[in-house]
Amino acid sequence: MNWTSPSAGEPDDRRNYHRVSVSIAGRYMLEDKREFPCRTTDMSAGGVSLAAPVRGAIGERIIVYLDYIGRVEGNIIHHTPFGFAIALTLTGNKRERIADQLTWLLNRDSLREEDRRHERIVPILRHCILLVNGEEHIVKLIDVSISGAAITTELKIPNDTKIILGATPSRVVRTFENGMAVEFETPIPIEEFDENLRL
Repeated sequence: MNWTSPSAGEPDDRRNYHRVSVSIAGRYMLEDKREFPCRTTDMSAGGVSLAAPVRGAIGERIIVYLDYIGRVEGNIIHHTPFGFAIALTLTGNKRERIADQLTWLLNRDSLREEDRRHERIVPILRHCILLVNGEEHIVKLIDVSISGAAITTELKIPNDTKIILGATPSRVVRTFENGMAVEFETPIPIEEFDENLRL
């Protein structure tokens, strides 16, 4: 994982959010309603730097639509050689979701095998109990397929360790920064596989 030092964002962003080099295509709209294509150069849950053909003014309000992330908005805080940087205005829930999406984007190569095997969904109920070695831990689901799940957690659990995710017997198949991928012992029945899923 290629974590970088902050290059955009307000002081709180620099203190509280990890900024990562990630390239995501999108479009942005300036205050005068003109729209242009863009691509992120780095991003955190508090700010984003964009490679963009037309710079707005410092302080200008910008709306950005990014693949995988959706709609975000904020104010331009400085220009860069290839565009500009924005301090994002987000609710706490939106910040959490963006942090989770960035984790997924950074680790999607390691999850590619599961992505090929089965469609993945993001359940409505994201928090889940993880039982390992008789101890319960609260973890957060990034996404789920019928055969496994990706979760965010600070726990470091070796591969092949048997665990229970919710009520689902599973095993750890790989770990990544701030999380892990698990495989279910028994696939989820396809008729139960939707956003209302409870593990």
